[in-house]
Amino acid sequence: MVSMNRRSASERGAELVEFAFILPLLLLVVVGIIDFGFLFRDYEVLTNAAREGARLSTLVRGSLDDPGTYTEQDISDRVAAYVESAGLQGTPATTVTPVDIVAGGRTAKGFEVRATYPHDFLFLGPIAAFFGASFGTIELTAASTMRQEIRAAAP
Repeated sequence: MVSMNRRSASERGAELVEFAFILPLLLLVVVGIIDFGFLFRDYEVLTNAAREGARLSTLVRGSLDDPGTYTEQDISDRVAAYVESAGLQGTPATTVTPVDIVAGGRTAKGFEVRATYPHDFLFLGPIAAFFGASFGTIELTAASTMRQEIRAAAP
C-alpha cells in the first residue's frame, strides 16, 4: 500500500520553485505599502503645515492702534518651520491668497494657504528606474482656508 503523503520524484521542489516566483511579488507589495505609508505621512505633515500657515494668516498682530497682519513671508516661514520640525527635508512652496468666505449670508475676509512639497519614493522609485520607468517624485499639495479674526474694539 502506497502512502498518500508521498510525492513522486517529479514533484519534489515544486514548492520552492513556486515560492521563488511569488517572493518578489510579495516583497514588492510590502515595499509599496511602506512607501505609500511614507507618502501619507508627508501629506499629513504638509496638510497640518498649511493649516498652521492659514491660522497665522488670520491673526492680527500689534496693538489696537496699529493692528497689522502677518506678511506672506511670515506665513511661508511658519509653514517651512512646521515641515522642518516634522523631519522633512527641503522647503515647501507656499502661496497665500486673500479670499471672501460666505457663511450664513455674511461675507468675511479670509486667506487660503497652499503648500506644495516634492515627495520622493524611497523604494518604488529605484525599483521602477531599474525597469526603465519613471516613478521617483510627485508633488504633494495641501491647502487650508480660514477667515480673518477681527479684534474687538475697546469698550
